[in-house]
Amino acid sequence: MTFFPNPCELRDLRDLPGCTVIELPPEIDLCNAAGLYHRIMSAVDDRADRLRLLVLDLTGTHFMDSQGVRLVEDVRRGLWPRARIRVVAMPDGVACRVLELSGVRRDVPVYDNLAEALES
Repeated sequence: MTFFPNPCELRDLRDLPGCTVIELPPEIDLCNAAGLYHRIMSAVDDRADRLRLLVLDLTGTHFMDSQGVRLVEDVRRGLWPRARIRVVAMPDGVACRVLELSGVRRDVPVYDNLAEALES
């Protein structure tokens, strides 16, 4: 029997001082974007008093449509005023290209790797 992970599960959630890194699933589309949003915002709300930076890690995301773009934008708008958002995406990956074509990169900084996102 093949095990298929829940598409709304966050792959990894790491807390660093003042920063939360959330690794998103391999696919983001109409089927799981709303569930992902609620899980991300729940994690953000749990850390509201100490969260200064939220990093969405899309390096393992191999498919993303307009719902992924909407997810990033909705999370950005839902953050507390003092919190910032950054995205990590493979430079030659689908997620990076979709964020570029949609114009999200103008509002949300996109980095090639996690170390750069945490360093800046």
